[in-house]
Amino acid sequence: MLPTMKVIHAPLEIAGQVGLICEFLRKLGIHSVGYNYYQTYLDYRKIINTDSFELAKILDAAIQEYDLFHFHNSYTFLEDRRDIEMITDAGKNIIIHHRGNDVRSRALAFKGKGYVNPYVNAECSLPDDEIDRNLRYFAKHASAAIVQDYELYGYVIDYYAKEGKPVYVLPRLIDVSAVQPAFKGSSHEPPLVVHAPTQRDFKGTAWIEEAVSRLRKEMPIRFRLVEGMSHAEALQLYREADIVIDQVLCGAYGNLSVEAMALGKPVICYIREDLVSRYPLDLPVVSANPDNLYDMLKMLVKDKEMREVRARLGRAYVERHHSASVVIQSLVKIYEGVWRNGGK
Repeated sequence: MLPTMKVIHAPLEIAGQVGLICEFLRKLGIHSVGYNYYQTYLDYRKIINTDSFELAKILDAAIQEYDLFHFHNSYTFLEDRRDIEMITDAGKNIIIHHRGNDVRSRALAFKGKGYVNPYVNAECSLPDDEIDRNLRYFAKHASAAIVQDYELYGYVIDYYAKEGKPVYVLPRLIDVSAVQPAFKGSSHEPPLVVHAPTQRDFKGTAWIEEAVSRLRKEMPIRFRLVEGMSHAEALQLYREADIVIDQVLCGAYGNLSVEAMALGKPVICYIREDLVSRYPLDLPVVSANPDNLYDMLKMLVKDKEMREVRARLGRAYVERHHSASVVIQSLVKIYEGVWRNGGK
């Protein structure tokens, strides 16, 4: 059934995920194309780069051509979202793929059902009242929603459940065959710690720099902050790392953790206590928040054997849970459910 479905992804790329989804759908014979109207220094190449004006111009043709509209980060073709009702009026299905700051409200990020997170900084999110309006609208008009982990699931589930719509958790994906591990062997150089913030306040970069500075006074370590370079260039630097620090405030791991684990690097990232049980049991990430980051980093810097063990466990974890060929099968099942139910 699905190979006859035509899927369009829009309107922007998120950390290379959209391009990978399209690539691996096409490998299964499913017609899939992705558009990106927000180009950055990260320079992702597996989608069609355009602008909002040109994207709006293809809307009518897209409604005629495609069966499923897979929108990312709460954006659509048009700023006023008139396209949503145009698409549903044409009998086509819509999936909204929530990605983070489009739904991570400040209030719920700090405190929700069964958790309090005193560290989170959600100031880069949309305003809470706008998030509320958006989720009410999408829950009413979309066929289903997708989130990348259970941290985001908590922000959206009540809205979609109220409308009788499903919310699916689809892990981030990575082409493991294209990312070979770079396990660190013996070296006389001090361990290299790498951190790559796209949003410093959200990632907790100041806390990370403080912990590194404090540790440098006690033992030799190197530190590299990766900013302002293409994704391909950044990956080359990750390969040189002994330890990668992702984000220490949010409570869930991000794309950097997945890429670092695929490269065979031990990862430090804060995992909120209530979310630990929602991840696979073999998650090898070293959880650290501002209160214990210095201690956790010091432990890894001092213990080369632990770094090696975590590195190999990380690569195996990504192969099992984030491999694009595995994750894409889960997405196909989501599409099948939406196709079968006709958005109901």
